[in-house]
Amino acid sequence: MTAYLNDFLDFSVEMTCFTRFELLGTGQAENYAEAARAASGAAFDELLARYGTLKTGPDRIVDLRHKILGDEYLGPVARAIIKMWYIGIWYELPRSWTEKFGARASNTSRMVTPAAYAEGLLWTAIGAHPPGAKAPGYGSWARPPSIPAFTCSLAASTGGRGGGPGGGHDPGPMVTQVREGHVAPHHAPKSEHPPPHSGDFPK
Repeated sequence: MTAYLNDFLDFSVEMTCFTRFELLGTGQAENYAEAARAASGAAFDELLARYGTLKTGPDRIVDLRHKILGDEYLGPVARAIIKMWYIGIWYELPRSWTEKFGARASNTSRMVTPAAYAEGLLWTAIGAHPPGAKAPGYGSWARPPSIPAFTCSLAASTGGRGGGPGGGHDPGPMVTQVREGHVAPHHAPKSEHPPPHSGDFPK
């Protein structure tokens, strides 16, 4: 595994609240890293480099917001990567970004690979299956859908590099998942606030 792919997975674990094992299980990690790098150029490398400098402990989430998500250069790239993992689509960076930092031919909205649609994290997050792919089995539509239980706290992240199984970032207490039976639950936040609608995605 290349160093930049390892760093990309570290970043993606914290941004998606899925484990490294699950992200690798999609088979899309290298495709997504290459797509993001081709579309954003030097911003991709700067994003991973700055991610490696974030504080650990309770101040980490503030550092993450200010130095990455709130940064005019890195923020749009970070958000595009998050959406790519969930939906399988690289969304073109905003015109305001390309006008200031330069346009690249690869920065176009597109499904990254034919398999990316079915492997999007969205389907696991909502406890469903992608229509037209990964059929759940005979009679499954007779049961009402349910969003699996999930807890993810960025503020609790230990951050840092190394230490996890197979090397790379160990999410530690940052990703706390509640497993029930044979289901791998995700993304029902322990919060009084409902999850954002698709229209609430940051632009």
